[in-house]
Amino acid sequence: MAQIWIGNVDALGKPLGQYSHITRVKNAAETLYIAGMLAPGDDFDTQCTGVFRQIESALKSAGAGWGSVAQFTTYMVHSQDIAKFMAWRLREFPKMFPNGKYPPNTLLVVDRLVGEQFLVEVQTIAAL
Repeated sequence: MAQIWIGNVDALGKPLGQYSHITRVKNAAETLYIAGMLAPGDDFDTQCTGVFRQIESALKSAGAGWGSVAQFTTYMVHSQDIAKFMAWRLREFPKMFPNGKYPPNTLLVVDRLVGEQFLVEVQTIAAL
């Protein structure tokens, strides 16, 4: 199993939310790339919860879990949903990452996702 160290660099300042600046992976036998996940739902929270459930399923299918995640890339359609995303992570990430080491996350606001109904998509890289 890979040794994963997640942390922050003092020179970069404090992260703006539930993420860290860097992930260092040692002895990874494999890297798992999970395509951007989408989920149905009438609101941002419902979709966000569904997206992370799908990521968890993909991780489990490879014999991995949240502790294997090296990086997230999040795509959102509305900048107004950034506060909702931060609140969701504040509530849910401590359950997913009980050690308080949150993987780096690049957050991008895009014109749209593959379908008009989708508000959030998350791509994941994990080290096995």
